[in-house]
Amino acid sequence: MSSVTTDEQADSGLVDRLSYLVALSRPRFWFYLAGPVVVGVAVAATSVDELFGSTAVALFAYFLLPANVLLYGVNDIFDAEVDTENPKKDDKEVRWQGDRSVTAAVVLSGLLGVGLLGVTPPAAWPWLVGFLFLAVEYSAPPLRFKTTPLLDSVSNGLYILPGIAAYVVVAGGQPPALAVVGAWLWTMGMHTFSAIPDIEPDRQAGIRTTATALGERRTYGYVAGCWLAASLAFGLVDLRLGGLLAVYPVFVVWVTQSSVAVDRAYWWFPALNTAVGTLITLGALWQLVPVWEVLP
Repeated sequence: MSSVTTDEQADSGLVDRLSYLVALSRPRFWFYLAGPVVVGVAVAATSVDELFGSTAVALFAYFLLPANVLLYGVNDIFDAEVDTENPKKDDKEVRWQGDRSVTAAVVLSGLLGVGLLGVTPPAAWPWLVGFLFLAVEYSAPPLRFKTTPLLDSVSNGLYILPGIAAYVVVAGGQPPALAVVGAWLWTMGMHTFSAIPDIEPDRQAGIRTTATALGERRTYGYVAGCWLAASLAFGLVDLRLGGLLAVYPVFVVWVTQSSVAVDRAYWWFPALNTAVGTLITLGALWQLVPVWEVLP
């Protein structure tokens, strides 16, 4: 009887750890890393077969879950003390629960990322290494970019690096430089907008960020400027892309003029980003397979 009880407790403990790991990885944000892989593959592909190449699938699988465990696991480990005052940890996210198995899972997720270098071409390595470096040093000492105004914003270009790597894998060459610049500016705006709800908790904890340095009003201007510049950069690549990305500066202006609280608007972004990413992907796929060819 005691053996059965011990087995049940072990199974329950494993389920609890796995559930915690999933919660730690921020499921609602999974596509922030995996989504750019989908877009990069779709834009680069010249045939349907290239959409489902083994390396492209491996990149998608890694950036869907393990990469998020790495990114947010490192974040939670080094923010454990600060997060005691973070209201987002009360319902939307989880606080760090020190556990060797969870720490091991975070480390393993990083090693899996290193393993991608063995299945991707050298031209993709700078982007993958850049992601791994920024994913760790955004939160971890000695650099801890998240506590340095402007660098916290710039370092969030890490979110588009998976998509660039995927593009290189499929296309065999680098994407247009202006597309990289535009995407990087977009991530800078996304990160800084998400930091607005944390201005007061961060100030109380003594954390300096772009948002705490600028204050709420000027941070809105900074975000709008990043997104407007991103739209212009993409517009020089393709006017349709520029027009689509223009939804972001319009959105931030709307938030500033409406009665919607910024901490509520922040949680709408997974849906907005998914919609924009879907439209870009569908546009790329329709060039690959014209829509009239698949209609009944």
